[in-house]
Amino acid sequence: MILIRIMLRDLAAGWRGGGVLPLAFFLLVATLFPFAIGPDTQLLGRAGGGVMWMAALLAALLPVDRLVEPDLAAGTLDQYAARGISDEGVAAAKIAAHWLGFGPPLMLAALPAAALLRLDGPTLALTEAGLALGTPALAALAVTVSALTAGLRGGGALAGLMMLPLAVPLLIFGAGAAQPTALRLLAATSLIMLAGAPFAAGAALRATRD
Repeated sequence: MILIRIMLRDLAAGWRGGGVLPLAFFLLVATLFPFAIGPDTQLLGRAGGGVMWMAALLAALLPVDRLVEPDLAAGTLDQYAARGISDEGVAAAKIAAHWLGFGPPLMLAALPAAALLRLDGPTLALTEAGLALGTPALAALAVTVSALTAGLRGGGALAGLMMLPLAVPLLIFGAGAAQPTALRLLAATSLIMLAGAPFAAGAALRATRD
């Protein structure tokens, strides 16, 4: 299926373009944070979930300037349109590729990060559940703002400024995922973003051709 091929192509391109950088950044934040606040186990345990979510957001944001701009510059998006592939389908494939490139590796990296941040077993389990629910929405936001800023000078910086406020609900509910209510709200927010992102990003992709 053509959309699966697009997803695999984007996933391979992402890894060639520095796919390990988000993972390395995530682990670096988890390593440096205990040095910044000291060895207080209780404080680390309380702040650890929020720290991992901030690191996850920035890891999703790192490759934002490479999600759409290279395909726009190379004319690949025009070729997709000429073949009758919908812009919404292309956007959905890019979202899936971006999430596969950083989401599951980041969830694995959360295991050693939890040891550095002194998270106990139940807190780690809830944090992992929150990341599983929320990182697809982070990928959806990243692709959407990348499509909106593609072709603009300084688009990468602008995409970051656009994405950070939009991700605030995910950060709030993700950092509070130790509470069942927050986890449910995170799931609902993520579902809404995932449902709307392909249409918003698809409209932005069409606008780049006009």
